[in-house]
Amino acid sequence: MSPESKKLFNIIILGVSFMFIFTAFQTCGNIAQTVITNLNNTDFHGSGYTSMSIIYGVFSASNLISPSVVAIVGPQLSMVVSGIFYSLYIAVFIQPATWAFYTASVFIGIAAAVLWTAQGNCLTVNSDENTIGRNSGVFWALLQSSLFFGNLYIYFAWQGKTHISESDRRTVFIALTVISLVGTVLFFLIRKQEDTKAPGEEDSANEILGDSSSAQNKMTRAVAAFKKSIKLSFTKEILLLSVTTAYTGLELTFFSGVYGTCIGAVNRFGSEEKSLIGLSGIFIGVGEILGGGIFGLLSKNNRFGRNPVVMLGIVVHFIAFYLIFFNMPNDAPIAPMEGTDDVAYMIPSKEVAIFCSFLLGLGDSCFNTQLLSILGFLYSEDSAPAFAIFKFVQSICAAVAYFYSNYFLLQWQLLIMVVVGFFGTITFFTVEWEAAAALAARGSDYSSI
Repeated sequence: MSPESKKLFNIIILGVSFMFIFTAFQTCGNIAQTVITNLNNTDFHGSGYTSMSIIYGVFSASNLISPSVVAIVGPQLSMVVSGIFYSLYIAVFIQPATWAFYTASVFIGIAAAVLWTAQGNCLTVNSDENTIGRNSGVFWALLQSSLFFGNLYIYFAWQGKTHISESDRRTVFIALTVISLVGTVLFFLIRKQEDTKAPGEEDSANEILGDSSSAQNKMTRAVAAFKKSIKLSFTKEILLLSVTTAYTGLELTFFSGVYGTCIGAVNRFGSEEKSLIGLSGIFIGVGEILGGGIFGLLSKNNRFGRNPVVMLGIVVHFIAFYLIFFNMPNDAPIAPMEGTDDVAYMIPSKEVAIFCSFLLGLGDSCFNTQLLSILGFLYSEDSAPAFAIFKFVQSICAAVAYFYSNYFLLQWQLLIMVVVGFFGTITFFTVEWEAAAALAARGSDYSSI
């Protein structure tokens, strides 16, 4: 197998592994609040929104140390151990207990930081300036295929159900736990890349993958990775991209947790309201996969860089927010177990609701594929710290959004995303223009990114 084929194989295995793990986790997140609402008349008194807020809060803080963990343990083993913790979190729902639910939320927050830092490192090490756009798209399309399978099962299994029974819950979460473990095992198939640097050259990405039996060398790499993260945090490019990243954290919370809850709370959808949560997740996945395919796989033919894709993303999201504002009752995110009979500015339409799911997925893929691409391009030699900062900002904003989702009406959640999304688009444009100027100065072809 040629070196390029080996790298593409690693990217595909990386994407398939994440597809299995997040088939389980994203389906779990999509239905968690609905399942918990059906449990709250028992001894269980947890909140799906609060759990997600804990996860993303711990996730954010853990990104400060995740480059050091990946430097010591290595990206492959880091992803394997993290995948095990994802599986344990999902398994908690088989027989829920409040203490176990919140404890698992803390541990999966730590695991998520390590998992995504190792993912960014693996993506960058297996890419170069000419393939980072393609590889980002391949990975993103495979990852977001996860929204298809679990939600397709939810749609058919919960068809016509207005109450989720104990048997329904256990069947779903046992299956999701097994799926997550399959994805974890697949990480062992990723093949280590050889260090192709000339003697004397340093590359933090390859350095992380290097073998060293010396504990002192490992600790030195860990400290160096931590210092690099702090240093990068205050660079102009990272600060500007942090606004864009903050927006992806807010809209991630909305489409992965809040919007499904809104759909499931609308009584005017009748007996289909619970199964529509699964259908919504499927169409979010369709949008994500379509975006990853078009803007990643076809990036070689894009002569205008990343900005038009991000512009499309924000326009698509603004259309979705406008339609959701008109279609969904304002109290849908915080409705009680009985749901809501309120209406917004139109009679709630299932077709509009599902169309908005597609738009949310498509817009999200526009932002994330281009953020992965530009980070891999700008920080090819500092990939682990750069991706840790990206996930730090994204996750802390997701944590804040999950927290206020317990209290804010729909209109205020939409307004926050519109404002942050507008400024995030402008700051991304600024960084991309500077990247294009740097490429021109080096005499490279801008379309290659």
